[in-house]
Parts: sequence; C-alpha cells; structure tokens
Amino acid sequence: MSQIFTWIWVFSGILLILLVLLHSPKGDGMGGIAASGSSMFTSATSAEASLNKITWTILFIFLALAIILSAGWI
Repeated sequence: MSQIFTWIWVFSGILLILLVLLHSPKGDGMGGIAASGSSMFTSATSAEASLNKITWTILFIFLALAIILSAGWI
C-alpha cells in the first residue's frame, strides 16, 4: 500500500512541476520597472483560473502525501 502512495506522490510532483511551468508569467521582471503598468492589473482568463485550481489541488495532494509518507502513517 505504501508503494502505491509513493508512486502517486512522485507522479503528483512531476505533474506539479509541469503545471507551474504552464502558467503565464505575471510580470515583465526587471524590464517592467520602467515600462507602463497598464498590463499589471489584467484579470486572469478562465483557462488561467482553471489552471490555478488544478495546480492548487495537485499541490495539496503532493503535500498531504509528503506528510503522510514521512510520518509513517501508512
């Protein structure tokens, strides 16, 4: 049983990395300091909002399994 949860934990970690890389950048970095701030306050599209929800869900699964597996509760 512990082996199954370990594989789910590894898979959720890899999926979490991919989901974070899919997010669009929120700012222009250091180059955006001198630029106008008109694009700073745009709202997220529905695709971005859905991606945020999926990312938070996978993060919760990853962290919960990390705690469960490290505590030896299984």
